[in-house]
Amino acid sequence: MPARSKAQQKAAGAALSARRGETPKSKLKGASREMVDSMSEKQLEEFAETKRKGLPERSAKK
Repeated sequence: MPARSKAQQKAAGAALSARRGETPKSKLKGASREMVDSMSEKQLEEFAETKRKGLPERSAKK
């Protein structure tokens, strides 16, 4: 499943970095902190590898 916005893609990248131990989990904020615990590494990779070209900065809330 690809990311729906640039913000979601960035958050997934930060969460993936923390999951792999490259970044301390204490440095994460907001959505990325929640993503670390709630998503698998494979799911985070799918979100993080989404191309940012053409994505909105933020997705509309439902």
